[in-house]
Amino acid sequence: MTNPRSGGGKPARYGLVQRAEDMGAQVWTTSAERDAASLARNAVQQGAQVLGVVGGDGTVSAVAAVAADTGRSLVVVPAGTRNHFARDLGLDLRDPGQALDALIDGEPAQVDLGVLGSHVFVNNVSFGMYADALLEPGYRDDKPRAFATVAPDYFKGEQGVEARVDTPWGTVEFPQVVLISNNPYHLATPRWLGRRFSLTTGQLGAIVLKRPAQAPPDLLRHLRHLRDELRRHKRDAGPPDEGIVVWSAPGITLHGAVRHLDAGIDGEAVRLPLPVLCAIRPGALRVLLPKDRPEIPPERAVRH
Repeated sequence: MTNPRSGGGKPARYGLVQRAEDMGAQVWTTSAERDAASLARNAVQQGAQVLGVVGGDGTVSAVAAVAADTGRSLVVVPAGTRNHFARDLGLDLRDPGQALDALIDGEPAQVDLGVLGSHVFVNNVSFGMYADALLEPGYRDDKPRAFATVAPDYFKGEQGVEARVDTPWGTVEFPQVVLISNNPYHLATPRWLGRRFSLTTGQLGAIVLKRPAQAPPDLLRHLRHLRDELRRHKRDAGPPDEGIVVWSAPGITLHGAVRHLDAGIDGEAVRLPLPVLCAIRPGALRVLLPKDRPEIPPERAVRH
């Protein structure tokens, strides 16, 4: 399955469809009438034992859900803008076609999947500023403008997530941002900030940014403070400071008085009924990986 629009047309620029077909793969292309999940289900009905997906995180997530539910192996070809899941699998983001080698002699691995009701996420589900930016008209064409539109009210403390989140240190009411990831993100060192060194911990990662008591006088200083708090919390593994709560757990719940919350699931905008119950399915997805994976962090980084 390939999404021709992913990454601003990466599948065409890298000739990924032709390369896959030259290796014997049958390729289906998404369209307004045929999404990635329906194409994947059709491929299974036709006898496919391995599903491949060429696209960004949202497309990968849709096909991964079908692969996990049907017991098929998944080959991921990174052709999106960020490719977080592919990067954390160690795949070569500079040459997406290298991932197709997994069709010939791929190494199998079992990785976790995040679940939220009927939704699956390979990366994360977010509530707050990012989810609102996804709903801005023209987000895909001009992401900086979308974030610039929604960010001021959040940093002034005038906008937040209309829910409460239970944490190991108590309940956070009306946070600014909630980010729940399929396995925890690394936060301690700038070089690897936001990476997941493992996709097999059986734990969700959670980051909750609290609403400030008053508007910060200096936005840049506020962001630096939040960054420092993330590093301190990860290093000391102690209770949170006043700004951020970080922890991991197999399940995380958001409650609230409103009926629905806007969210971003692997970069796709959705509206979810409350309560929101996030969980993890350990080892639910079997992936086939090429032997050459240059994005795997060195062992010394993982140890630290």
